[in-house]
Amino acid sequence: MAAKKYVCKVCGYVHEGSSAPDVCPLCKAGASEFEVQNDGKKKKGLNTNSDIYAVLYSAVVVVIVAFLLAGVSSALKSRQDANVELDKKKQILASLNIKNEADPAKKYEEVIKGKTQKLREYIVNSKGDIVKEEGGFAVPNDAITDENLPLYVATLEDGSTKYIIPMTGNGLWGAIWGYIALNDDCNTIYGVYFSHASETPGLGAEIASDKFQSRFAGKKVLKDGNVALNVAKKIADADVQVDAISGATITCSGVNGMLAEKLEKYKAFLLKHAKQEAAPVVAADKCVAADKCAGAGKCAVKDSCPAAKCDKKGVN
Repeated sequence: MAAKKYVCKVCGYVHEGSSAPDVCPLCKAGASEFEVQNDGKKKKGLNTNSDIYAVLYSAVVVVIVAFLLAGVSSALKSRQDANVELDKKKQILASLNIKNEADPAKKYEEVIKGKTQKLREYIVNSKGDIVKEEGGFAVPNDAITDENLPLYVATLEDGSTKYIIPMTGNGLWGAIWGYIALNDDCNTIYGVYFSHASETPGLGAEIASDKFQSRFAGKKVLKDGNVALNVAKKIADADVQVDAISGATITCSGVNGMLAEKLEKYKAFLLKHAKQEAAPVVAADKCVAADKCAGAGKCAVKDSCPAAKCDKKGVN
């Protein structure tokens, strides 16, 4: 039998003989690590021990996995979008102090539709005009502009109307966002909802807590026609200031920046649709200047009323 060449796959030692040696004299590898060398002929196929094979193999695996992930993502996209929409509705409801609903999607439709036949998801502009009476929900945060401002109008079980404004901003480590619900005077806060991407637990992350959010109820967003709502360490004006979170200065500054920037865009709408508090009506027979009273306590001469207690609104 003609001698053959056997090559050690571990160290490359070449052995000539009728069979491979039991042990490689160089690296001590067993006979199983030897393979027959083709005499002057290239071995067919890839060398599975080569660097090229490793690179090609890795590339093929990456491509296959990428296609699989893309397929799964595409198949689940509708479900993912539905979950995102549901989460958004839950956040809007939370700003209305409506939480832990068994069917939040149904509840959202109830309060946003009110007695109308369509969802009141308005798009307004910074001039205070209603551009569209639908489509606001579909506006993503990065598409909000002065001419494309989402606004939600809700009717609660007691018949009261609330206006919900979306908020986006930046905290210490990442994005912060939320919603502010206003009473029908378009100034007094009914409720808020805030959340964050990566604020510090126990500090900045507290903006998502009920304890912090409950501090906003009853506060005003406007004062003397300007956006005045802010978070402060020392309260100088309780009507428009909210107690800050201790140890979360930068996050609170981010909340203030978010409030100032976003509410400014809606200021014209709020001022245009604000409802003034009705002045008290005094009966005609109780008017301190009865001879000047035009009826039901409404003073006919208003500011020139001789009564010392005239409130300058035509009521004595």
